[in-house]
Amino acid sequence: MCKPDAVERGLVGEIVSRIERKGLRLVAAELRTADTALAEAHYAEHAERPFFGELVSFLTRSPVFAMVVEGPADNTFSLVRTMVGATKVDDAAPGTIRGDFATITTENLVHASDAHESARREIDLWFPGRDLAG
Repeated sequence: MCKPDAVERGLVGEIVSRIERKGLRLVAAELRTADTALAEAHYAEHAERPFFGELVSFLTRSPVFAMVVEGPADNTFSLVRTMVGATKVDDAAPGTIRGDFATITTENLVHASDAHESARREIDLWFPGRDLAG
């Protein structure tokens, strides 16, 4: 997902281009504004953390570009996470999306699922009723 800051900064095309140049493809994509319920469900694993409210506020402040990315192998989520870079922008290597474009960890441009299970859950949240979780 391209988070609100990526959409606001006009970086969606750059991010999608990097994904496609890697040999991955979008099988679903939609520009949409998350409501509070969707944002809370998306970040449910952080519900007990002190920054949960900030995450929800950030994700709901303006549109996101939700995507489902497919690749030729079973490791697509790990390829995407490598391309995205470390969550903390100070740790994100040059050449990664965050390393090249993010300046604030709380607004780090992109979200990528960390495992098959979380990818299935997030696809069901963002693209309900569509059989995209393969």
